[in-house]
Amino acid sequence: MERKPRVAILGVTGFIGRGLAALLAETGTACTGISRSSANSVSGVDCWQTPDTMDFSGHQAVINLAGEPINRRWTAKNRLRFHDSRVGMTRRVVDTIRMLPAGSRPEVLVNVSAVGIYGDRGDEILTEASAPGHGYLADLCRDWEAAAEEATALGVRVVRPRLGVVLGREGPAFQKLLHIFKSGLGGRLGNGRQWMSWIHLDDLRAALIHSVSSKSLIGNLNCTAPAAERNLDFTRKLATALHRPALCPVPGFALKLTLGGFGSALLESQHAWPAALETDGFTFRFPTMGAALANLIPEA
Repeated sequence: MERKPRVAILGVTGFIGRGLAALLAETGTACTGISRSSANSVSGVDCWQTPDTMDFSGHQAVINLAGEPINRRWTAKNRLRFHDSRVGMTRRVVDTIRMLPAGSRPEVLVNVSAVGIYGDRGDEILTEASAPGHGYLADLCRDWEAAAEEATALGVRVVRPRLGVVLGREGPAFQKLLHIFKSGLGGRLGNGRQWMSWIHLDDLRAALIHSVSSKSLIGNLNCTAPAAERNLDFTRKLATALHRPALCPVPGFALKLTLGGFGSALLESQHAWPAALETDGFTFRFPTMGAALANLIPEA
Protein backbone atom coordinates (compact mmCIF):
# COMPACT_ATOMS: atom_id res chain seq x y z
CA MET A 1 0.00 0.00 0.00
CA GLU A 2 1.44 3.37 -1.05
CA ARG A 3 2.17 5.71 1.84
CA LYS A 4 0.33 9.04 1.92
CA PRO A 5 2.40 12.23 1.65
CA ARG A 6 2.50 14.03 5.00
CA VAL A 7 2.54 17.76 5.73
CA ALA A 8 3.24 19.42 9.09
CA ILE A 9 1.29 22.62 9.81
CA LEU A 10 2.27 25.13 12.49
CA GLY A 11 -0.62 27.39 13.39
CA VAL A 12 -3.09 24.65 12.44
CA THR A 13 -5.65 25.78 15.03
CA GLY A 14 -5.83 29.30 13.59
CA PHE A 15 -8.48 30.41 11.13
CA ILE A 16 -6.21 29.84 8.11
CA GLY A 17 -4.72 26.55 9.28
CA ARG A 18 -7.91 24.88 10.46
CA GLY A 19 -9.50 24.72 7.02
CA LEU A 20 -6.16 24.13 5.31
CA ALA A 21 -5.72 20.77 7.05
CA ALA A 22 -9.17 19.65 5.90
CA LEU A 23 -8.42 20.62 2.28
CA LEU A 24 -5.12 18.75 2.32
CA ALA A 25 -6.84 15.68 3.74
CA GLU A 26 -9.27 15.79 0.80
CA THR A 27 -6.31 15.50 -1.58
CA GLY A 28 -5.10 12.36 0.20
CA THR A 29 -2.43 14.14 2.23
CA ALA A 30 -1.89 13.24 5.88
CA CYS A 31 -1.52 16.19 8.25
CA THR A 32 0.48 16.65 11.41
CA GLY A 33 -0.82 19.51 13.53
CA ILE A 34 1.73 21.43 15.60
CA SER A 35 0.17 23.41 18.41
CA ARG A 36 0.50 24.12 22.10
CA SER A 37 -3.21 23.28 22.47
CA SER A 38 -3.39 19.89 20.77
CA ALA A 39 -6.63 19.12 22.58
CA ASN A 40 -8.37 21.17 19.89
CA SER A 41 -10.05 18.95 17.31
CA VAL A 42 -9.17 19.97 13.76
CA SER A 43 -10.60 18.12 10.78
CA GLY A 44 -7.90 16.51 8.65
CA VAL A 45 -5.26 16.27 11.40
CA ASP A 46 -4.37 12.70 12.36
CA CYS A 47 -1.21 13.39 14.38
CA TRP A 48 -0.29 16.07 16.91
CA GLN A 49 3.02 17.54 18.04
CA THR A 50 3.97 20.58 20.08
CA PRO A 51 6.52 23.25 19.11
CA ASP A 52 8.84 21.73 21.73
CA THR A 53 8.61 18.20 20.31
CA MET A 54 8.65 18.87 16.56
CA ASP A 55 9.92 16.04 14.39
CA PHE A 56 9.64 16.30 10.61
CA SER A 57 10.77 12.75 9.83
CA GLY A 58 8.63 11.35 7.03
CA HIS A 59 7.16 14.75 6.11
CA GLN A 60 7.11 15.98 2.53
CA ALA A 61 6.43 19.59 3.53
CA VAL A 62 6.21 22.01 6.44
CA ILE A 63 3.77 24.93 6.36
CA ASN A 64 4.51 27.54 9.02
CA LEU A 65 1.57 29.86 9.72
CA ALA A 66 2.66 30.71 13.26
CA GLY A 67 2.65 34.31 14.46
CA GLU A 68 1.08 36.30 17.30
CA PRO A 69 -1.74 38.61 16.09
CA ILE A 70 -0.24 42.00 15.36
CA ASN A 71 -3.47 44.02 15.57
CA ARG A 72 -2.72 45.36 19.02
CA ARG A 73 -0.55 48.09 20.51
CA TRP A 74 3.12 47.61 19.71
CA THR A 75 4.48 47.80 23.24
CA ALA A 76 7.99 46.59 23.95
CA LYS A 77 6.52 43.41 25.48
CA ASN A 78 4.30 42.75 22.45
CA ARG A 79 7.16 43.39 20.02
CA LEU A 80 9.11 40.63 21.73
CA ARG A 81 6.12 38.31 21.26
CA PHE A 82 5.77 39.29 17.60
CA HIS A 83 9.46 38.57 17.02
CA ASP A 84 9.64 35.27 18.89
CA SER A 85 6.43 33.88 17.36
CA ARG A 86 7.67 34.70 13.85
CA VAL A 87 11.46 34.88 13.66
CA GLY A 88 12.12 32.72 16.70
CA MET A 89 9.64 30.03 15.71
CA THR A 90 10.95 29.97 12.13
CA ARG A 91 14.48 29.47 13.43
CA ARG A 92 13.24 26.55 15.54
CA VAL A 93 11.58 25.04 12.46
CA VAL A 94 14.80 25.31 10.44
CA ASP A 95 16.84 23.88 13.32
CA THR A 96 14.44 20.92 13.46
CA ILE A 97 14.96 20.33 9.74
CA ARG A 98 18.73 20.65 10.17
CA MET A 99 18.80 17.80 12.69
CA LEU A 100 17.52 15.33 10.09
CA PRO A 101 19.82 13.46 7.71
CA ALA A 102 20.04 15.13 4.31
CA GLY A 103 17.94 12.50 2.55
CA SER A 104 15.19 12.60 5.16
CA ARG A 105 14.44 16.33 5.19
CA PRO A 106 11.14 17.82 3.95
CA GLU A 107 11.22 18.83 0.30
CA VAL A 108 9.64 22.24 0.90
CA LEU A 109 9.15 24.80 3.66
CA VAL A 110 6.25 27.19 3.08
CA ASN A 111 6.84 29.94 5.62
CA VAL A 112 4.36 32.81 5.57
CA SER A 113 5.33 36.47 5.71
CA ALA A 114 3.32 39.61 4.93
CA VAL A 115 3.07 42.43 2.41
CA GLY A 116 4.09 44.68 5.30
CA ILE A 117 7.65 43.93 4.15
CA TYR A 118 7.18 46.55 1.42
CA GLY A 119 6.53 49.39 3.85
CA ASP A 120 4.55 52.45 2.75
CA ARG A 121 4.91 52.56 -1.05
CA GLY A 122 2.14 54.85 -2.29
CA ASP A 123 0.89 53.93 -5.79
CA GLU A 124 3.89 51.73 -6.72
CA ILE A 125 2.85 48.30 -8.01
CA LEU A 126 4.78 45.74 -5.99
CA THR A 127 5.83 42.37 -7.37
CA GLU A 128 7.95 39.70 -5.74
CA ALA A 129 11.00 41.40 -7.24
CA SER A 130 10.30 44.70 -5.46
CA ALA A 131 12.74 45.68 -2.74
CA PRO A 132 11.69 45.64 0.94
CA GLY A 133 10.62 48.94 2.43
CA HIS A 134 11.30 50.64 5.74
CA GLY A 135 9.68 50.70 9.15
CA TYR A 136 9.00 48.29 12.00
CA LEU A 137 6.82 45.84 10.05
CA ALA A 138 9.17 45.80 7.07
CA ASP A 139 12.12 45.05 9.35
CA LEU A 140 10.20 42.31 11.18
CA CYS A 141 9.18 40.64 7.92
CA ARG A 142 12.73 40.91 6.54
CA ASP A 143 14.11 39.07 9.60
CA TRP A 144 11.26 36.55 9.38
CA GLU A 145 12.03 35.73 5.75
CA ALA A 146 15.77 35.61 6.36
CA ALA A 147 15.22 32.99 9.08
CA ALA A 148 13.23 30.82 6.63
CA GLU A 149 15.81 31.26 3.87
CA GLU A 150 18.38 29.42 5.99
CA ALA A 151 16.60 26.16 5.05
CA THR A 152 17.73 26.63 1.44
CA ALA A 153 21.28 25.67 2.42
CA LEU A 154 19.83 22.40 3.76
CA GLY A 155 18.51 21.43 0.32
CA VAL A 156 14.94 22.49 1.07
CA ARG A 157 12.83 24.51 -1.39
CA VAL A 158 11.68 27.59 0.51
CA VAL A 159 8.53 29.54 -0.41
CA ARG A 160 7.71 32.76 1.43
CA PRO A 161 4.04 33.70 0.89
CA ARG A 162 3.53 37.41 1.58
CA LEU A 163 -0.02 37.68 2.86
CA GLY A 164 -2.31 40.62 2.33
CA VAL A 165 -5.45 41.23 4.41
CA VAL A 166 -7.20 37.85 4.60
CA LEU A 167 -10.98 38.03 4.13
CA GLY A 168 -12.88 35.05 5.52
CA ARG A 169 -16.23 34.63 7.23
CA GLU A 170 -14.70 32.90 10.25
CA GLY A 171 -11.96 35.50 10.63
CA PRO A 172 -12.30 37.58 13.82
CA ALA A 173 -11.10 40.75 12.06
CA PHE A 174 -13.68 40.39 9.28
CA GLN A 175 -16.42 39.65 11.80
CA LYS A 176 -15.53 42.80 13.72
CA LEU A 177 -15.55 44.78 10.48
CA LEU A 178 -19.00 43.46 9.59
CA HIS A 179 -20.33 44.43 13.01
CA ILE A 180 -19.02 47.99 12.66
CA PHE A 181 -20.44 48.46 9.17
CA LYS A 182 -23.78 46.82 9.98
CA SER A 183 -24.08 49.34 12.82
CA GLY A 184 -23.66 52.15 10.30
CA LEU A 185 -20.36 53.22 11.85
CA GLY A 186 -18.04 52.19 9.03
CA GLY A 187 -15.89 54.49 6.95
CA ARG A 188 -12.51 55.04 5.39
CA LEU A 189 -9.27 55.06 7.40
CA GLY A 190 -7.43 58.37 7.14
CA ASN A 191 -7.87 59.84 3.68
CA GLY A 192 -8.65 56.39 2.27
CA ARG A 193 -6.14 56.74 -0.57
CA GLN A 194 -3.85 53.95 0.69
CA TRP A 195 -3.86 50.72 -1.30
CA MET A 196 -5.06 47.62 0.50
CA SER A 197 -3.78 44.26 -0.75
CA TRP A 198 -6.21 41.51 0.20
CA ILE A 199 -7.04 37.87 -0.54
CA HIS A 200 -10.07 35.67 0.01
CA LEU A 201 -9.40 32.94 2.57
CA ASP A 202 -10.29 30.16 0.10
CA ASP A 203 -7.79 31.51 -2.45
CA LEU A 204 -5.10 31.79 0.22
CA ARG A 205 -5.54 28.18 1.31
CA ALA A 206 -5.46 27.05 -2.32
CA ALA A 207 -2.30 29.11 -2.94
CA LEU A 208 -0.58 27.52 0.07
CA ILE A 209 -1.40 24.03 -1.23
CA HIS A 210 -0.21 25.10 -4.69
CA SER A 211 3.06 26.23 -3.10
CA VAL A 212 3.62 22.75 -1.73
CA SER A 213 2.89 20.94 -4.99
CA SER A 214 4.45 23.30 -7.56
CA LYS A 215 8.21 22.79 -7.64
CA SER A 216 8.63 25.91 -9.79
CA LEU A 217 7.59 28.21 -6.95
CA ILE A 218 10.62 29.33 -4.96
CA GLY A 219 11.21 32.37 -2.76
CA ASN A 220 8.92 35.38 -2.46
CA LEU A 221 5.24 34.90 -3.28
CA ASN A 222 2.64 37.67 -3.14
CA CYS A 223 -0.50 35.97 -1.81
CA THR A 224 -2.88 38.76 -2.75
CA ALA A 225 -5.77 39.04 -5.18
CA PRO A 226 -4.89 40.61 -8.56
CA ALA A 227 -7.18 43.56 -7.82
CA ALA A 228 -5.96 45.57 -4.84
CA GLU A 229 -8.36 48.23 -3.56
CA ARG A 230 -7.86 51.68 -2.16
CA ASN A 231 -9.20 51.74 1.39
CA LEU A 232 -11.84 54.28 0.34
CA ASP A 233 -13.18 51.96 -2.39
CA PHE A 234 -13.06 48.90 -0.15
CA THR A 235 -15.13 50.60 2.55
CA ARG A 236 -17.67 51.81 -0.01
CA LYS A 237 -18.06 48.35 -1.53
CA LEU A 238 -18.40 46.70 1.88
CA ALA A 239 -21.00 49.26 2.95
CA THR A 240 -22.93 48.78 -0.29
CA ALA A 241 -22.88 44.99 0.11
CA LEU A 242 -24.37 45.42 3.58
CA HIS A 243 -26.83 48.12 2.44
CA ARG A 244 -25.36 50.57 4.91
CA PRO A 245 -23.72 53.98 4.58
CA ALA A 246 -19.97 54.52 5.01
CA LEU A 247 -20.15 57.94 6.59
CA CYS A 248 -17.87 57.61 9.60
CA PRO A 249 -14.25 58.07 8.52
CA VAL A 250 -11.57 57.50 11.14
CA PRO A 251 -8.97 60.30 11.10
CA GLY A 252 -5.38 59.19 10.81
CA PHE A 253 -4.37 60.93 14.02
CA ALA A 254 -7.09 59.06 15.92
CA LEU A 255 -5.79 55.70 14.65
CA LYS A 256 -2.26 56.57 15.70
CA LEU A 257 -3.41 57.88 19.07
CA THR A 258 -5.57 54.84 19.81
CA LEU A 259 -3.51 52.02 18.29
CA GLY A 260 0.00 53.46 18.17
CA GLY A 261 2.26 51.74 15.64
CA PHE A 262 -0.49 49.43 14.41
CA GLY A 263 -2.68 52.45 13.70
CA SER A 264 0.09 53.90 11.55
CA ALA A 265 0.42 50.58 9.69
CA LEU A 266 -3.28 50.74 8.75
CA LEU A 267 -2.51 53.95 6.85
CA GLU A 268 0.39 52.48 4.87
CA SER A 269 -0.12 51.77 1.17
CA GLN A 270 0.87 48.48 -0.48
CA HIS A 271 -0.35 47.67 -3.99
CA ALA A 272 0.95 44.11 -4.26
CA TRP A 273 0.55 42.11 -7.48
CA PRO A 274 0.61 38.26 -7.45
CA ALA A 275 2.96 38.01 -10.43
CA ALA A 276 4.56 34.70 -9.40
CA LEU A 277 1.25 32.92 -8.80
CA GLU A 278 -0.18 34.12 -12.12
CA THR A 279 2.96 33.10 -14.01
CA ASP A 280 2.73 29.66 -12.40
CA GLY A 281 -0.82 29.18 -13.67
CA PHE A 282 -2.68 29.68 -10.39
CA THR A 283 -6.34 30.64 -10.85
CA PHE A 284 -8.09 32.85 -8.31
CA ARG A 285 -11.68 31.93 -7.51
CA PHE A 286 -12.25 35.43 -6.14
CA PRO A 287 -10.06 37.83 -8.15
CA THR A 288 -12.14 40.94 -7.43
CA MET A 289 -13.57 42.50 -4.29
CA GLY A 290 -17.05 42.22 -5.77
CA ALA A 291 -16.70 38.46 -6.20
CA ALA A 292 -15.22 38.07 -2.71
CA LEU A 293 -17.96 40.07 -0.98
CA ALA A 294 -20.70 38.26 -2.92
CA ASN A 295 -19.33 35.02 -1.45
CA LEU A 296 -18.68 36.33 2.05
CA ILE A 297 -21.98 38.21 2.34
CA PRO A 298 -24.34 36.01 0.31
CA GLU A 299 -27.43 37.99 1.32
CA ALA A 300 -25.93 41.13 -0.26
